[in-house]
Amino acid sequence: MIVIVDYGLGNLGSIVNMLAHVHAPAVISRDPDEIGRATKLVLPGVGAFDQGMSNLRRLGLVDVVRHKALEERTPLLGICLGMQLLGRASEEGRETGLGLLDAQSIRFRADANPGLKIPHMGWNTVTLRKPSVLFESMHSDPRFYFVHSYHVVCEAPGDVLAAASYGAEFVAAVERGNIYGVQFHPEKSHKFGMRLLQNFVRL
Repeated sequence: MIVIVDYGLGNLGSIVNMLAHVHAPAVISRDPDEIGRATKLVLPGVGAFDQGMSNLRRLGLVDVVRHKALEERTPLLGICLGMQLLGRASEEGRETGLGLLDAQSIRFRADANPGLKIPHMGWNTVTLRKPSVLFESMHSDPRFYFVHSYHVVCEAPGDVLAAASYGAEFVAAVERGNIYGVQFHPEKSHKFGMRLLQNFVRL
């Protein structure tokens, strides 16, 4: 059972619809028991880091998500803010993240790139840094839809799955064992997003 974690932020309906296109029924839930029975988890997110972590803590979901990822090794896909929450912290706020990755999120530096518009919004090509089932059977330069002002910086280079460029290169996707994250929105990325979600379902 695929469970999309509902902590009050994210394009939940769009993700359900895209998963339905690849014949993968999913449920939206904020029930810790239901999340605990999941065979795969999706952690979506649109909004602020502190609000996301505050909501997860208020709903009592931090421990179950960490247990599923670290102890049961359940495949977990973080999307946009959901990917940032996998790390330890963010410049956007003061809350502590889930700590599933040795990473933090920082803001795009407009001062170092005059004319750079923030947020980074629109289609962008990503480049793989290592092989992954998540990107199998795709064009060599897949394009995805991004909307974000912050991006993840990984302490361990081996956690970086894919990169993109906006003013400077940034991490577009991460992978550590059963833990995956994408900064873009696969649910808005047409055929490339559909293929990525299909690959996640096949894990």
